Amino acid sequence: MLYKLYQLCVALPVILLATVLTALTTSLGSVLGSAHFWGYWPGRLWSQLVCRVLLLPVRVEGREHLEKGRSYVFVANHQGPMDIFLVYGFLGRNFKWMMKKALRRMPLVGMACEKGGHIFVDKSGPKAVARTIAQARSTLRGGTSLVVFPEGARTFTGHMGLFRKGAFRLAADIGLDVVPVTIDGSFDVLRRQDGFNFVRRHAMRMVIHTPIPSQDADKAAKEAWDIIDAALPERHRGYRRNDDQ
Repeated sequence: MLYKLYQLCVALPVILLATVLTALTTSLGSVLGSAHFWGYWPGRLWSQLVCRVLLLPVRVEGREHLEKGRSYVFVANHQGPMDIFLVYGFLGRNFKWMMKKALRRMPLVGMACEKGGHIFVDKSGPKAVARTIAQARSTLRGGTSLVVFPEGARTFTGHMGLFRKGAFRLAADIGLDVVPVTIDGSFDVLRRQDGFNFVRRHAMRMVIHTPIPSQDADKAAKEAWDIIDAALPERHRGYRRNDDQ
């Protein structure tokens, strides 16, 4: 009860204010300056603040597997809304999100993502897909990476669903290695079926695995799925059908 009261009276006002300021700073900074800088650093600090103001312990493993200055395509399982803050705040790499086109309509946040150079997936036709690939190719250089949730939807059970192959084909087309990332604990903080609700205080863990080659997209997708699944706790291992995919 005390933790819920703290969330309502302290954490929520701080997070709302920080979200507005972050969105405005990102948008303005990206227009007047560099989207490479302003599209990443305000969001990173915002995400760290959210996790800390909610008193959520965070542990990151495997950063030593990454080469400095190299671009990657990171693929992670999608346990819940807190995945965004965990990855953005603690991955430790300048990156762009690949996200659904519909997210552009989010007030302030959608505008900030667009100005910050994040990639919205447009599947309306072959030309739109080609534009998405061209944007990704021009963005992922100089150490800038890409983060994708290849399930395309959050889990309802904590288990993983199927991996869509788009991110792996993009990695193969651009010639970047794929880095599997296991997210654990986010599901226990805030589950999808909870909707807009109080969070539960639970540790979150992110495991950055060794990069894998992407030349064969189908093989890379299966290998990444197996690697991520093996690092999950036993109660969340194995495939579960997700009708929302």
